Amino acid sequence: MTNSPELMLASIGAIAMAAQWLAWKIRVPAILILLLSGIAVGPLAGWLNPDELFGPLLFPVVSLAVAVILFEGSLTLEFHQTRGLKRVVRRMVSGGLILAWAVAALAVHYFLDFPWDLAVLFGALTCVTGPTVIAPLLKTVKPVAPVAHALRWEGILIDPIGAILAVLSYDLMMALRTNETLGHALWSLGATSLTGLCFGLAGGWLLGMLLRRGWIPDSLLNLSVLASVFAVFALSNTVQSESGLLAVTVMGIWLANRPGIPVRDILEFKETLSQILLSALFILLAARVAPGQLLDLGWPALAVLACMLWIGRPLKVLYSTWGSRLSWRERALITWIAPRGIVAAAVSALFALRLESLDVPQSDRLLPMTFLVIIGTVILQSLTARPVARLLKVVEPDRVGFLIAGANPVARAIGQALHDQGVPVRLCDSDWYSLSKARMMGLPTYHGNPLSEHAQRNLDTNGLGRLLALSTRDDVNQLIMVRGRDEFGKNKVFSLPLSHDGDPAEKHALRPEYRGRTLFAPGLGYWKLSNLLMTGAQIKATRLSETFDFSQYQALNIPERDVVPLFAINPKGYAIPFTLDQDVQPQSGWMVIGLHVGVDTNQTVD
Repeated sequence: MTNSPELMLASIGAIAMAAQWLAWKIRVPAILILLLSGIAVGPLAGWLNPDELFGPLLFPVVSLAVAVILFEGSLTLEFHQTRGLKRVVRRMVSGGLILAWAVAALAVHYFLDFPWDLAVLFGALTCVTGPTVIAPLLKTVKPVAPVAHALRWEGILIDPIGAILAVLSYDLMMALRTNETLGHALWSLGATSLTGLCFGLAGGWLLGMLLRRGWIPDSLLNLSVLASVFAVFALSNTVQSESGLLAVTVMGIWLANRPGIPVRDILEFKETLSQILLSALFILLAARVAPGQLLDLGWPALAVLACMLWIGRPLKVLYSTWGSRLSWRERALITWIAPRGIVAAAVSALFALRLESLDVPQSDRLLPMTFLVIIGTVILQSLTARPVARLLKVVEPDRVGFLIAGANPVARAIGQALHDQGVPVRLCDSDWYSLSKARMMGLPTYHGNPLSEHAQRNLDTNGLGRLLALSTRDDVNQLIMVRGRDEFGKNKVFSLPLSHDGDPAEKHALRPEYRGRTLFAPGLGYWKLSNLLMTGAQIKATRLSETFDFSQYQALNIPERDVVPLFAINPKGYAIPFTLDQDVQPQSGWMVIGLHVGVDTNQTVD
């Protein structure tokens, strides 16, 4: 088989897809499988050599990819998320960072005999977490909101700061080894920070203005944003080396916190692009590290890792959360979750090559030691973070409940039936009168438009993983489903059948790719269901058993009495809606919630 560049690039994509799928299947962060895959196809199999494949373009490609990943992550950093956590986050990326940096530098100096300047550089490289590993880990662990927000902000902000510290450490190292002054390194730090800040703010303001005024058509939105990110990164780096990462991070934060900018539209594309770049990057960089290099480090390397995890990280979190409202359980979980990511891998690979060419003592161990920290933290925390979060009882409830858009009589009746069976629900409506009735029934509510910006920031969806669009208007329901797909997924948004009398439903329906799933039974739209409830129909729960199975339940449909099954609840309390596209077969021990139409209503369901 020939190792043509086309075949190798295509194979990297196939390996990345397989690694992502396997990680999803076994519920571990994808970075772990990606790293192991890179080592397998690189030094073990000898098939992939990134330096030969890309040549001098390897690190420019890596740098641009990291810039896109940081920009995408910074677009999710909205200041309202740090409510009550601003001091914690500020300390984590300042004084707490210095504590972790110092512990890592001391450990690698005394256990692995790194020279002091190289030890300081290693500490700067590995004292930071990263969004590339924090984000997928948070999706798996699902901690409570304060923990998730603190870790996400730390990961995004600390990545460019860590890169700048690494650059400063490298500049200081080179200055001392070439008899230059310490002032040169300090000037470099100030120039790098100021340049990145200025270019980030300028790029964010300019792009935001163009987007807000509609000067960029929707068809060019993604291309324009991507080109802007590359331009800001490259221009900032041209003016001051290594300032580009800070620039794109500042640019993303600016856009995320300015009103009227379609950040959600940008994020949808950037998340997909970041996942592609992240997968390829980890495979490429891991392919440059041989397992023998990791094994040669020996037990002192494990001692360094232990010091970083169980001395450096606790000291950092203790300092950062002192006096905050976080409970000791939340602080403990923040302490436990600190995986290292792509910036440490990319920057360490770049500096290792430069230092080895200068014959700096122990520089050949910088890259494998950095990858050992990355692999060790990812393996340990991907396998233990979820159990630790459950043990500490700071994990978000399983998202088995329903967000119900609407508080009208139909929505209240369905919400009440689910709530009575222990299924979490929350009714959301702008009609205060309808919502007050729901509150009097003991149902959790949110007063406001579910499509509003306020709802995106303040609507509590803890424990709610699915959406029922039960508004009185079909067009509103369809709009809610379109927006709900972003948060809940296309298979977890539901609405009633369209209720247009005399017109084919297709005439008023959205295209299939924008629709959710249709509930219950054909023709049972909102007004039909509302009329049945008003004329005496009831929503009741029935327990199935060995002597009364689902077929017998369905047999209740006799001329004088109709039953329409609405939800099936399994013994674990998970409610499955009956839909037109899925055949649900409840078993013995399940609960079925159904609409019972009595004889006195003289009604049947079409």
